[in-house]
Amino acid sequence: MGHSYVGETLASVQVGTLLLSLYFHSVTVGGAALKQEALFENGGTVLNHSMALVQRMETLLALGNGSDVTLRVQTLGTDEVKVIQAHTLVLTLQSDEFDELLLNRINGSSPLVLSEAPDCAAVFDKFIRYLYCGDISVRLDQAISLHKLASKYRVWALQQGLAQYMTQHLSSESPSGHVIGWYQYAAQVGDAALQDSCLQYLSWNLSSVLQSREWSSISEDLLLSLLQRSDLILGSELELYEALEAWISHNQPASPTVERALKAIRYGMIPPHHLFRLQKQSSLMVKYYESVRDILYLAFQFHSASPIQLAKYFEVNCSIFTPRNYLSSSWGSPWVINSPTRDDRSFSFQTQLGPSGHDSSKRVTWNALFSPRWLPLSVRSTYTELGAMQPTRTDAGRPRIIVTPATSSPDFAGVSFQKTVLVMARQQGKVVVRHVYNFHQSTEESGDFLIDADLQRRVSEYLIDSSLYLHIVVKPLYHTLIVAKK
Repeated sequence: MGHSYVGETLASVQVGTLLLSLYFHSVTVGGAALKQEALFENGGTVLNHSMALVQRMETLLALGNGSDVTLRVQTLGTDEVKVIQAHTLVLTLQSDEFDELLLNRINGSSPLVLSEAPDCAAVFDKFIRYLYCGDISVRLDQAISLHKLASKYRVWALQQGLAQYMTQHLSSESPSGHVIGWYQYAAQVGDAALQDSCLQYLSWNLSSVLQSREWSSISEDLLLSLLQRSDLILGSELELYEALEAWISHNQPASPTVERALKAIRYGMIPPHHLFRLQKQSSLMVKYYESVRDILYLAFQFHSASPIQLAKYFEVNCSIFTPRNYLSSSWGSPWVINSPTRDDRSFSFQTQLGPSGHDSSKRVTWNALFSPRWLPLSVRSTYTELGAMQPTRTDAGRPRIIVTPATSSPDFAGVSFQKTVLVMARQQGKVVVRHVYNFHQSTEESGDFLIDADLQRRVSEYLIDSSLYLHIVVKPLYHTLIVAKK
């Protein structure tokens, strides 16, 4: 596992010696001992010897020279004890908790006894070194333990830096996975920002999560939370059902949890021939058939009747009839745009008219237009004879995308199309969904599409090998046309 240095991203920290307080700014391991920071008009300069000072502080900790406090770190549940010779001034400058502990000691010469869980005790030396040197190397499997120590001892800069590290390394490869563990830890300590980042990553990259070893470790609460979401990005609803079946087989949850999870599957989004197979071949479905029988019956009705006819009697705006962001070819297409700043691009693809079996053989052809520089509607030209909006291009414009049907049809009655554009990125060597843009009927007037993208930069986070990797998803939504009869 590679090491990543967090010290560069942390806030400036105060580090003391036995004689005076010294301030470090933007400490970087491996830098030169003497560095010019800035030049003044009068010929003056700032001499930065911070690296030499860091080395001396590290030596001070290692040798324990001038130590005035002994830390005895006991590992809970074991007889293991670590002894660290430390310095009161350093500890109290860096940690509010150490400040209180040392102030309230009854015997000022006695060791300070600290009890730590095994995972925290294993990285305690690394934590103390950070207090002296202001930088720290972090592995994925150490992030939670170090965050616990930073929180317990109220070292706020380190705590924030570790939370930022976790947010930036959600896509990193690890043998057993880490995002689910980070999510559960964030929920436990009340870090809403980290929790939301983890949940977003899991939702947007669910297909890869379902296929990982990490999937079996997901908690019941997180599983049920994910199953309720319409923004999940995955191959198909059948893929989600099969992953749920594997999770239940591995974890053997109580029956109420199984029933809640099975009822959250959107069976209306699974083609009838697969539903028939599940009824007969899925041991999970056979065992819990009675709990989902009514939902399956409604799904079969949905597939057999015209959506307009069904809408006369049922509320079709409920979740069972609402697609998620499916990546299969029935619901959209990938689109790779090479050199996206060069000129306008167009692209055509087809999707299924709707998820109902009644519409499964009907196709909608879509025209997609991408423009790197596009002005608002007020200064744009009118429709062409093909019905496609042509942008007025200018160097001052912003990237825009429009996705419009190539033709109209009476079959469109009662159906609206939500469009979702996924932007891929490469993070830690892996291609992931980095941005998601949702449009409803009109895609040309979204104000935030690639609003922060600098497509001119070859290293832009929006680009992979200088190309823009998109995936367009079209989600057909049926409408209740007549109030359902009671």
